[in-house]
Amino acid sequence: MKITPLATGLMLIAAFVMSGCSGDRPQTDSGFKDSRLAPCPTSPNCVSSQASIETQRVEPLRYKGVAVEAKSRLLAVLKDMERAQTESADTNYIHAEFRSALFGFVDDVEFYFDPPGVIQVRSASRVGYSDFGVNRKRVEVIRTRFAASGSSGS
Repeated sequence: MKITPLATGLMLIAAFVMSGCSGDRPQTDSGFKDSRLAPCPTSPNCVSSQASIETQRVEPLRYKGVAVEAKSRLLAVLKDMERAQTESADTNYIHAEFRSALFGFVDDVEFYFDPPGVIQVRSASRVGYSDFGVNRKRVEVIRTRFAASGSSGS
C-alpha cells in the first residue's frame, strides 16, 4: 500500500495531537517576583514589557487614573476576547490563558500593575519554539482595546 503525502501529513497531525502537546500542562514559570514578571525563555514565542532582549520587548500598557479602574477595564477587555479565560486576578496581578482555535495550544498572558499608570505585560506560548508573532499581535490588540475602553483614550 502506498502512503500519499496527504495521508502522511494527517498521520503526523494526529500523532502530534495525541502526544499530549495540547498545552494543558500547568504554567510553571508564571507570576511575578520582586516587581518583575517571569523572564522570557530564549525561544521567540514570548514577549514582555520587562524583556532585556529587544526582539522580545513590548511596551507596557499605560493608563490614567487609579489602578482599580484600569484593572476593571483590562478584565473587561480580556472577557470580550475569543478563547480567553482569566485564571486569576488579585490586587496587582492578572493571569489569563488564550487557547488556539485549531489544536487548543495555551498561551499565558500576565499583567502586573506597576503604579502609577503602568501595567507590565508578558505573553508566552507554553509549547513550541516559534509562535509566528501571535503573542506580540495579541498584546497589541489588548493594548488597542484597553486604550479604547478608557473614557479619555488613555
